[in-house]
Amino acid sequence: MSILVNRNTRVITQGITGKTGRFHTAMCREYGNGRKCFVAGVNPHKAGESLDGIPVYGTVREARERTGATVSVIYVPPPFAAAAIDEAVDAGIDLVICITEGIPVRDMIRTRHRMQGRKTLLLGPNCPGLITPDEIKIGIMPGHIHQRGRIGVVSRSGTLTYEAASQLAAFGIGQSTVVGIGGDPVGGLAHIDVLKLFNDDPHTDAVVMVGEIGGDAEERCARWIKEHMRKPVVGFIAGASAPPGKRMGHAGAIVSGGRGTAEAKLAVMKDCGIHVTRNPADIGKLLASLVIPDYLPFD
Repeated sequence: MSILVNRNTRVITQGITGKTGRFHTAMCREYGNGRKCFVAGVNPHKAGESLDGIPVYGTVREARERTGATVSVIYVPPPFAAAAIDEAVDAGIDLVICITEGIPVRDMIRTRHRMQGRKTLLLGPNCPGLITPDEIKIGIMPGHIHQRGRIGVVSRSGTLTYEAASQLAAFGIGQSTVVGIGGDPVGGLAHIDVLKLFNDDPHTDAVVMVGEIGGDAEERCARWIKEHMRKPVVGFIAGASAPPGKRMGHAGAIVSGGRGTAEAKLAVMKDCGIHVTRNPADIGKLLASLVIPDYLPFD
Protein backbone atom coordinates (compact mmCIF):
# COMPACT_ATOMS: atom_id res chain seq x y z
CA MET A 1 0.00 0.00 0.00
CA SER A 2 1.07 3.62 -0.43
CA ILE A 3 -0.12 7.15 0.13
CA LEU A 4 -1.32 9.60 -2.54
CA VAL A 5 -0.35 7.56 -5.65
CA ASN A 6 -0.04 3.92 -6.76
CA ARG A 7 0.22 1.77 -9.90
CA ASN A 8 -3.36 2.64 -10.87
CA THR A 9 -2.92 6.42 -10.75
CA ARG A 10 -3.46 8.25 -14.03
CA VAL A 11 -1.31 11.33 -14.63
CA ILE A 12 -1.39 14.43 -16.84
CA THR A 13 1.81 16.35 -17.62
CA GLN A 14 1.36 20.11 -17.92
CA GLY A 15 4.29 21.39 -19.93
CA ILE A 16 4.93 18.06 -21.62
CA THR A 17 6.17 19.64 -24.87
CA GLY A 18 8.96 21.58 -23.16
CA LYS A 19 12.44 20.11 -22.80
CA THR A 20 12.15 19.43 -19.07
CA GLY A 21 8.59 18.10 -19.16
CA ARG A 22 9.29 15.80 -22.07
CA PHE A 23 12.49 14.40 -20.54
CA HIS A 24 11.11 13.66 -17.09
CA THR A 25 7.83 12.29 -18.42
CA ALA A 26 9.84 9.84 -20.49
CA MET A 27 11.88 8.84 -17.44
CA CYS A 28 8.74 8.35 -15.37
CA ARG A 29 7.15 6.22 -18.08
CA GLU A 30 10.12 3.88 -17.93
CA TYR A 31 9.65 3.33 -14.20
CA GLY A 32 7.24 0.82 -12.69
CA ASN A 33 3.80 1.01 -14.26
CA GLY A 34 4.59 4.39 -15.82
CA ARG A 35 3.57 3.54 -19.38
CA LYS A 36 0.01 2.98 -18.22
CA CYS A 37 0.03 5.79 -15.65
CA PHE A 38 1.04 8.75 -17.84
CA VAL A 39 -1.96 9.20 -20.08
CA ALA A 40 -2.00 12.80 -21.33
CA GLY A 41 -0.16 16.05 -21.82
CA VAL A 42 -1.41 19.63 -21.97
CA ASN A 43 -0.34 22.48 -24.22
CA PRO A 44 -2.99 24.93 -25.50
CA HIS A 45 -0.94 25.57 -28.66
CA LYS A 46 -0.41 21.91 -29.59
CA ALA A 47 -3.78 20.33 -28.91
CA GLY A 48 -4.45 17.30 -31.07
CA GLU A 49 -0.80 16.35 -31.40
CA SER A 50 0.90 13.33 -29.87
CA LEU A 51 4.25 13.26 -28.07
CA ASP A 52 6.00 9.90 -27.68
CA GLY A 53 2.63 8.22 -27.92
CA ILE A 54 0.96 10.50 -25.35
CA PRO A 55 -1.99 12.58 -26.62
CA VAL A 56 -1.73 16.34 -26.07
CA TYR A 57 -4.87 18.27 -25.13
CA GLY A 58 -5.55 21.98 -25.08
CA THR A 59 -6.78 22.14 -21.47
CA VAL A 60 -6.45 20.17 -18.26
CA ARG A 61 -10.22 19.78 -18.06
CA GLU A 62 -10.37 18.14 -21.48
CA ALA A 63 -7.43 15.87 -20.63
CA ARG A 64 -9.10 14.80 -17.39
CA GLU A 65 -12.45 14.15 -19.04
CA ARG A 66 -10.90 12.15 -21.90
CA THR A 67 -8.54 10.02 -19.80
CA GLY A 68 -9.91 9.92 -16.26
CA ALA A 69 -6.64 11.29 -14.87
CA THR A 70 -6.69 12.40 -11.23
CA VAL A 71 -3.13 13.73 -10.87
CA SER A 72 -1.26 16.45 -12.75
CA VAL A 73 2.48 17.17 -12.71
CA ILE A 74 3.66 20.64 -13.74
CA TYR A 75 6.89 21.53 -15.56
CA VAL A 76 5.70 24.96 -16.70
CA PRO A 77 8.17 27.92 -16.58
CA PRO A 78 7.99 30.06 -13.40
CA PRO A 79 6.02 33.05 -14.79
CA PHE A 80 3.17 30.76 -15.86
CA ALA A 81 3.35 27.93 -13.30
CA ALA A 82 0.91 29.35 -10.75
CA ALA A 83 -1.68 29.80 -13.52
CA ALA A 84 -1.07 26.14 -14.46
CA ILE A 85 -1.85 25.14 -10.87
CA ASP A 86 -5.01 27.26 -11.01
CA GLU A 87 -6.13 25.50 -14.19
CA ALA A 88 -5.63 22.06 -12.66
CA VAL A 89 -7.54 23.06 -9.53
CA ASP A 90 -10.41 24.47 -11.61
CA ALA A 91 -10.49 21.23 -13.61
CA GLY A 92 -11.07 19.18 -10.46
CA ILE A 93 -7.73 17.36 -10.34
CA ASP A 94 -7.24 15.55 -7.00
CA LEU A 95 -3.47 16.06 -6.65
CA VAL A 96 -1.24 18.63 -8.34
CA ILE A 97 2.54 18.14 -8.19
CA CYS A 98 4.41 21.30 -9.14
CA ILE A 99 8.10 20.72 -9.87
CA THR A 100 8.78 24.27 -11.09
CA GLU A 101 11.31 26.30 -9.14
CA GLY A 102 11.32 30.10 -8.90
CA ILE A 103 7.59 30.86 -8.92
CA PRO A 104 7.06 34.41 -7.58
CA VAL A 105 5.82 34.35 -3.98
CA ARG A 106 3.02 36.78 -4.83
CA ASP A 107 1.74 34.36 -7.48
CA MET A 108 1.70 31.49 -4.99
CA ILE A 109 -0.08 33.56 -2.33
CA ARG A 110 -2.84 34.28 -4.85
CA THR A 111 -3.03 30.64 -5.95
CA ARG A 112 -3.20 29.30 -2.40
CA HIS A 113 -6.00 31.77 -1.65
CA ARG A 114 -7.93 30.57 -4.71
CA MET A 115 -7.53 26.95 -3.57
CA GLN A 116 -9.37 27.50 -0.30
CA GLY A 117 -12.39 25.23 -0.09
CA ARG A 118 -11.34 23.18 -3.11
CA LYS A 119 -10.66 19.46 -3.03
CA THR A 120 -7.28 19.62 -4.80
CA LEU A 121 -4.11 18.81 -2.86
CA LEU A 122 -0.92 20.59 -3.92
CA LEU A 123 2.58 19.15 -3.61
CA GLY A 124 5.30 21.76 -4.12
CA PRO A 125 6.19 23.97 -5.85
CA ASN A 126 9.97 23.58 -6.12
CA CYS A 127 9.81 19.92 -5.15
CA PRO A 128 11.18 16.66 -6.61
CA GLY A 129 7.77 14.99 -6.59
CA LEU A 130 6.92 11.62 -5.06
CA ILE A 131 7.48 7.94 -5.68
CA THR A 132 5.85 4.69 -4.66
CA PRO A 133 8.73 2.27 -5.31
CA ASP A 134 8.25 -0.32 -8.06
CA GLU A 135 4.86 1.20 -8.94
CA ILE A 136 5.03 4.83 -10.01
CA LYS A 137 7.24 7.89 -9.81
CA ILE A 138 6.02 11.39 -10.57
CA GLY A 139 8.84 13.89 -10.64
CA ILE A 140 12.58 14.12 -11.03
CA MET A 141 13.99 11.71 -8.43
CA PRO A 142 16.25 8.85 -9.57
CA GLY A 143 14.11 5.73 -9.47
CA HIS A 144 16.88 3.17 -9.07
CA ILE A 145 17.82 4.20 -5.52
CA HIS A 146 14.37 3.35 -4.16
CA GLN A 147 13.02 -0.05 -3.22
CA ARG A 148 9.63 -1.20 -2.07
CA GLY A 149 9.06 -1.51 1.66
CA ARG A 150 7.34 -0.14 4.74
CA ILE A 151 9.13 3.13 5.60
CA GLY A 152 7.69 6.51 4.71
CA VAL A 153 9.93 9.44 3.84
CA VAL A 154 8.93 13.11 3.78
CA SER A 155 11.44 15.89 3.13
CA ARG A 156 11.73 19.58 2.33
CA SER A 157 15.13 18.99 0.75
CA GLY A 158 15.21 17.29 -2.64
CA THR A 159 18.79 16.07 -2.34
CA LEU A 160 18.29 14.72 1.18
CA THR A 161 15.14 12.94 0.01
CA TYR A 162 17.34 10.93 -2.33
CA GLU A 163 20.03 10.52 0.33
CA ALA A 164 17.57 9.13 2.88
CA ALA A 165 16.17 6.61 0.39
CA SER A 166 19.66 5.55 -0.67
CA GLN A 167 20.78 5.05 2.95
CA LEU A 168 17.71 2.96 3.72
CA ALA A 169 18.33 0.81 0.67
CA ALA A 170 21.87 0.14 1.92
CA PHE A 171 20.30 -1.62 4.91
CA GLY A 172 17.79 -3.46 2.74
CA ILE A 173 15.01 -1.22 4.01
CA GLY A 174 12.40 -0.24 1.44
CA GLN A 175 9.93 2.62 1.35
CA SER A 176 6.14 2.72 1.12
CA THR A 177 6.11 6.21 -0.42
CA VAL A 178 8.74 8.95 -0.59
CA VAL A 179 7.40 12.51 -0.70
CA GLY A 180 9.40 15.67 -1.45
CA ILE A 181 7.28 18.59 -0.28
CA GLY A 182 9.57 21.38 -1.50
CA GLY A 183 11.10 24.27 0.38
CA ASP A 184 9.36 27.39 -0.88
CA PRO A 185 7.83 29.72 1.73
CA VAL A 186 4.35 29.36 0.19
CA GLY A 187 3.42 25.86 -0.88
CA GLY A 188 1.01 23.00 -0.52
CA LEU A 189 1.31 19.87 1.62
CA ALA A 190 3.47 20.31 4.72
CA HIS A 191 5.22 17.73 6.90
CA ILE A 192 2.21 17.42 9.17
CA ASP A 193 -0.14 16.64 6.26
CA VAL A 194 2.07 13.84 4.99
CA LEU A 195 2.71 12.47 8.51
CA LYS A 196 -1.04 12.15 9.01
CA LEU A 197 -1.29 10.05 5.85
CA PHE A 198 1.61 7.83 6.91
CA ASN A 199 0.10 7.46 10.38
CA ASP A 200 -3.12 6.12 8.86
CA ASP A 201 -1.38 3.83 6.35
CA PRO A 202 -1.35 0.26 7.73
CA HIS A 203 1.61 -0.63 5.52
CA THR A 204 3.94 2.11 6.80
CA ASP A 205 5.82 1.13 9.96
CA ALA A 206 8.05 4.17 10.55
CA VAL A 207 8.84 7.54 8.98
CA VAL A 208 11.92 9.57 8.11
CA MET A 209 11.25 13.31 8.36
CA VAL A 210 13.81 15.72 6.88
CA GLY A 211 13.34 19.42 7.52
CA GLU A 212 15.25 22.62 6.87
CA ILE A 213 15.90 25.89 8.63
CA GLY A 214 13.27 28.59 8.24
CA GLY A 215 9.65 28.81 9.32
CA ASP A 216 8.03 26.71 12.04
CA ALA A 217 6.47 23.84 10.08
CA GLU A 218 8.75 21.22 11.63
CA GLU A 219 7.98 22.40 15.16
CA ARG A 220 4.24 22.30 14.54
CA CYS A 221 4.58 18.84 13.05
CA ALA A 222 6.66 17.64 16.00
CA ARG A 223 3.98 18.71 18.48
CA TRP A 224 1.36 16.86 16.43
CA ILE A 225 3.60 13.77 16.41
CA LYS A 226 3.88 13.87 20.20
CA GLU A 227 0.10 13.84 20.58
CA HIS A 228 -0.99 11.58 17.73
CA MET A 229 1.75 9.63 15.93
CA ARG A 230 1.63 5.89 16.58
CA LYS A 231 4.84 5.07 14.68
CA PRO A 232 8.50 5.94 15.28
CA VAL A 233 9.87 8.99 13.46
CA VAL A 234 13.51 9.74 12.64
CA GLY A 235 14.23 13.44 12.14
CA PHE A 236 16.99 15.59 10.67
CA ILE A 237 17.21 19.35 10.05
CA ALA A 238 19.39 20.67 7.23
CA GLY A 239 21.10 24.05 7.37
CA ALA A 240 22.63 24.07 10.85
CA SER A 241 25.66 26.03 9.61
CA ALA A 242 23.69 28.66 7.68
CA PRO A 243 24.31 32.24 8.91
CA PRO A 244 21.19 34.12 10.08
CA GLY A 245 19.52 36.21 7.41
CA LYS A 246 21.14 34.41 4.48
CA ARG A 247 18.92 32.34 2.23
CA MET A 248 20.37 28.89 1.66
CA GLY A 249 19.13 26.85 -1.30
CA HIS A 250 15.35 26.82 -1.06
CA ALA A 251 13.55 30.14 -0.92
CA GLY A 252 12.04 29.21 2.45
CA ALA A 253 15.32 28.14 4.05
CA ILE A 254 16.16 31.36 5.84
CA VAL A 255 16.56 32.18 9.52
CA SER A 256 15.20 35.61 10.41
CA GLY A 257 14.35 37.33 13.66
CA GLY A 258 15.87 34.45 15.61
CA ARG A 259 13.19 32.06 14.36
CA GLY A 260 13.61 28.89 12.34
CA THR A 261 17.09 27.87 13.49
CA ALA A 262 18.21 24.27 13.22
CA GLU A 263 18.95 24.11 16.94
CA ALA A 264 15.49 25.31 17.89
CA LYS A 265 13.82 22.83 15.56
CA LEU A 266 15.95 19.91 16.74
CA ALA A 267 15.25 20.74 20.39
CA VAL A 268 11.49 20.73 19.87
CA MET A 269 11.64 17.54 17.80
CA LYS A 270 13.65 15.75 20.46
CA ASP A 271 11.32 16.93 23.24
CA CYS A 272 8.40 15.55 21.24
CA GLY A 273 9.85 12.06 21.03
CA ILE A 274 11.33 12.15 17.54
CA HIS A 275 14.57 10.19 17.14
CA VAL A 276 16.88 13.01 16.08
CA THR A 277 20.23 12.85 14.32
CA ARG A 278 22.46 15.84 13.66
CA ASN A 279 24.45 14.00 11.00
CA PRO A 280 22.70 13.32 7.66
CA ALA A 281 24.98 10.31 7.12
CA ASP A 282 23.34 8.61 10.12
CA ILE A 283 19.70 8.79 8.96
CA GLY A 284 19.71 5.22 7.64
CA LYS A 285 21.59 3.83 10.65
CA LEU A 286 19.20 5.42 13.12
CA LEU A 287 16.12 4.19 11.28
CA ALA A 288 17.61 0.71 11.00
CA SER A 289 18.11 0.63 14.77
CA LEU A 290 14.37 1.14 15.21
CA VAL A 291 13.06 -1.43 12.72
CA ILE A 292 15.76 -4.12 12.49
CA PRO A 293 15.85 -6.38 15.58
CA ASP A 294 19.18 -6.45 17.42
CA TYR A 295 20.78 -3.87 15.10
CA LEU A 296 23.13 -1.48 16.91
CA PRO A 297 23.59 1.69 14.82
CA PHE A 298 26.83 3.07 16.16
CA ASP A 299 29.09 0.09 16.97
